[in-house]
This record gives sequence, C-alpha cells and structure tokens, in this order.
Amino acid sequence: MDIVNTAQAEAWNGYEGEHWADHHDRYDAVNNGFDGVLLDAAAIGAHDRVLDLGCGSGYITRRAARRAPLGRALGVDLSAPMLARARSLTERDGVPNAEFEQGDAQVHPFPDAAFDAAVSRFGVMFFADPVAAFGNVRRALRDGGRLAFLAMASPAGTDLGTVFAAIGPRPAAVTGHAGPMSMSDPDRVRAILDAAGFRDVSCRTVHAEQVWGRDAADAAEFLAGWGPVRHNLGDGPELRAAITDAMRPFERDGAVRLRGTALLVQARR
Repeated sequence: MDIVNTAQAEAWNGYEGEHWADHHDRYDAVNNGFDGVLLDAAAIGAHDRVLDLGCGSGYITRRAARRAPLGRALGVDLSAPMLARARSLTERDGVPNAEFEQGDAQVHPFPDAAFDAAVSRFGVMFFADPVAAFGNVRRALRDGGRLAFLAMASPAGTDLGTVFAAIGPRPAAVTGHAGPMSMSDPDRVRAILDAAGFRDVSCRTVHAEQVWGRDAADAAEFLAGWGPVRHNLGDGPELRAAITDAMRPFERDGAVRLRGTALLVQARR
C-alpha cells in the first residue's frame, strides 16, 4: 500500500482512528443531518459505481450502495481500525455491494474511469497535496463523472463556534489550512479543483442539526475526545467542565443539538 500522507496515516491508525471506530455511532449522529443533501448532490443512480473518499466506518458507503443496488460502492480510508468497523457494520447490515480498501486516496491505484461518482462526508480535508489527490480522484472518474463532498465550514458565527469561543482560542489544527478547516474557503476549494482538472465547480453552505450527546456533560466528554481538541487543549477535567458549561444552552428535547454548517462542493470530470 502506497502512502504519502504519513502523518495522517499515523493519526488515523492510532488514537484518532480508534476513537472514531469506537464512537462511530456518535460521529454519525453529529453528521447524519447532512447525508441527504450530499447523496442528492451526487445524483447516484441504480447502476452507478461510487467511490467514497475517507469513508471511515462506512456509513456513507453503505447508503451510496443502497442507492445503487445494481452497481457498487467502494470506501477507501487510511484507517485500519475504522475499516474493520466498516466491514463489520456492512456485514451486519447486509449490504453486499459495499466494499472497502485501505489506501491513501492521493496515490491509491484506482482503475482509470472506473467510477460514475465520488463522494465524501468530511473525509477530504487532510490530504498532504490536495491538488494531486483530487487529480487522482478525477482520473478514477469516467468522463462526466460527478464529485460531491462535504467539508467543514468556518465555525465563526455558528453554534460550534460559540462552544469553541467559550473554552478558549480555537486550536490552529481546527482553524488553519492543515486540518479540518483546510477546505472551508470556497475560493481555495475552487482553485484546488480547477488545478486538479475538474470543471463546473460549485460551492454552497448547507445547514443541519447535529446531535452531540444526551446532555451537556455527555457532549463535553465526546467533544473533548475529538483528536484536534484533545491534541491541542489537553484532556483534563477543567476542559470538560468548560465544554459542559458551553454546551448547556443547547440542551433541548433530550439531547444537545447544535445547528451545524458545512460546505457542499460539486464538480465534474
């Protein structure tokens, strides 16, 4: 297996990947509200071959496979722990046309023109060389093939931004071009995809409710365990207490519910 994104491979095969695999249902609860708009943007048909980039525990891969019952969906990720969870959940749910491969999408040897659509739910923000990575994805799409992905938007002015502001300065790994926010600027995204050879690039902001936990303390425990927060702010009781206080205003209807914001990007080969 060829890997050029070695730092991310180490993270996703260590604590970060294990946390996501162990809490896959929690991460899905945070992100599921965006699923419909992503899959609709990909316009997956019954016979389509779909590539899921940074598939994690395979939730979107399985949903894409169900939309293409006469096609197939392939999920690719760096993380062995998450792929093990993906295969287990896929077998449990009985989705025979969903498959998984471990690999770095920037250099993975996808067959040329093998896919009708490529999708990703928050899995494309960590490429070492995003132009090269999207160029490799473009090569894997047939002529006219569709790309649709969600990337984290800037937290400024959002509920999550309010939480981060309450616990101190946002970590650079959360806000800069080297981490989760690396694809949050539409102009940067367009420049990357143009350089990778895509056409008809569009970006728009979308919103969804995100469920972070049963109550403020439960949500704080979960958010404090998220890799960028844990790495940059530590793992002490003071942090959890601060997050708990920040989450409390968002408790309603038996859960902590934040209005989430994401960037939906579409393009064609």
